[in-house]
Amino acid sequence: MEIFKEIIQYILDLGSAVFVPLLILIIGLIARMKFKKAFLSAITLSVAFTGMNMLITFMSDAIGPASQDMAKNTGVSLPALDLGWTGAASITWSWAYAFVFFAIVLLVNFVMLLLNWTKTLNVDMWNVWGKALTAYLVYYVSGSLIAGFITAIVQVILELKLGDMFQRHIQDLTGIPGVTVTHLMNISAVLMLPVNKLLDRIPFFNKKADTTALKAKIGIFSENSVMGFIIGLALGFGAMYSISSSLNLAVKAATAMALFPMISKLFMQALSPLADAMGDFMKAKFKDREVYIGLDWPILAGRSEIWVTAILIVPVFIGFSLILPGNTVLPFAGVINYSIAVGGLLLTGGNLYRMLTLGVIFTPLYLYSATYLAPILTDLAHKTGAVDVAKGGSITWSSIEGPEFRIAFAEAFKGNIIGIIGAIVFLVMFYWLYKEMMKAKVPSERYVEQPKKAKGV
Repeated sequence: MEIFKEIIQYILDLGSAVFVPLLILIIGLIARMKFKKAFLSAITLSVAFTGMNMLITFMSDAIGPASQDMAKNTGVSLPALDLGWTGAASITWSWAYAFVFFAIVLLVNFVMLLLNWTKTLNVDMWNVWGKALTAYLVYYVSGSLIAGFITAIVQVILELKLGDMFQRHIQDLTGIPGVTVTHLMNISAVLMLPVNKLLDRIPFFNKKADTTALKAKIGIFSENSVMGFIIGLALGFGAMYSISSSLNLAVKAATAMALFPMISKLFMQALSPLADAMGDFMKAKFKDREVYIGLDWPILAGRSEIWVTAILIVPVFIGFSLILPGNTVLPFAGVINYSIAVGGLLLTGGNLYRMLTLGVIFTPLYLYSATYLAPILTDLAHKTGAVDVAKGGSITWSSIEGPEFRIAFAEAFKGNIIGIIGAIVFLVMFYWLYKEMMKAKVPSERYVEQPKKAKGV
């Protein structure tokens, strides 16, 4: 067991930019791609992941301090320290059972593919820690390790079905064939669905409102770089920066927004040959059988709607943290809430009006969930010694992914009747989302505005 753990840790230390492309290389060779072509795809994917992660870090490093300064200006003190996903991941990987979830993810995926219960092959092994975090959360709340493992298995199944239901939409949004996203953050669309259905009844929200459509309405202000500049400048002024510092923040935001679509094209260049090879391989082995490659969410990061939504929600996130009764978390490391942005993108097809509305409505859920998570993550940090927590202090993650799923199942296994009902309702709503997305039009075909009638007709 110890040797297995050391091997896995060594692979993880390589980083996702090496680990995931290595898997893609192996899959490409299994699918009978020529080594030269498979290797080129793997290297290009490494470049794409590295470039996208550099941009995400660049954006976060620019926005994070401004967000913190904006909050400090209020003079409000909140005790739970937000470490973001990186802190949560490092603590979770230190749990003794964390590495077992590699085997669980692979086994569940293999069985579901064999029985044709999914079309998704999840190669996003980097995010196995998310299943381990779920297991520990449920174990801490319910007192049952078995309950934790059962919930983690349910999560693996739901992630594969998320990959199935969103694949057409992801292909339409990115232009990359045969790939999907199996990240848990997509599950935010479950609770958003009923609200999105209500928005269907309001004509304003049925207008095409992705960044491409907005170009015809607001011209230069819809350009990625200009939008980034304006948003960054506004955030700088909100943080009470000087004009010089605000302009520098604006330029950084403009730079990131301009480069995201450029880097995203590398994902298409890397993954399209693999998708073709996998399609041919599966047709040869299984009649009329498709397999989608499940990847991490950055393949969607080229969509500027994600960044417009995530950044504009920052002051809302901070504002709610200051006024919500019972909240103990000041968003910092997790202040850019990708869950709201990515789930909203996939559910609405990139409709910015809807994405921003959903973001405002559901932001409080993440703050209260982070407050709920604080004693759990703090306890795990104390047990593993992965992070030093000051005596009497607490740590958390302000934009924890899938909080409704994790907390509902934790409370259900605890025997809480509200948790049991919540878990059942959540699964029913997940099935509703699945049915809706499987039949829904792809983003490019939604919100088609009717031509205006000519005068006198």
